[in-house]
Amino acid sequence: MAFGLKREELKAWKEKVSNGEIGILTHYWMDNRFPGSYTVTKVGCKDVPKLIAWGEKYGLDPTWIHQDEKYPHYDLFGEYQANILLQENQWEQIKRFNLL
Repeated sequence: MAFGLKREELKAWKEKVSNGEIGILTHYWMDNRFPGSYTVTKVGCKDVPKLIAWGEKYGLDPTWIHQDEKYPHYDLFGEYQANILLQENQWEQIKRFNLL
């Protein structure tokens, strides 16, 4: 279950992803399959080869891409999430979700 994001933020992320840009969106999230993880960062791009190349910079396995028809994306948690957000200078998301 996702919560803690604004409709405008989701709309902007979807537009970036649909336009072949790398979109980064963090929100609160609860799933019993991932105890201890309370946020997720979705990094998406409709141009899957571009998304794979982006992920390779951070050691992400292309098989981890959620192959959503409209919005293919990585779901980042924990250490991957914090480290990548730092390297991508996503300070607002880091502060907002207290990820450091």
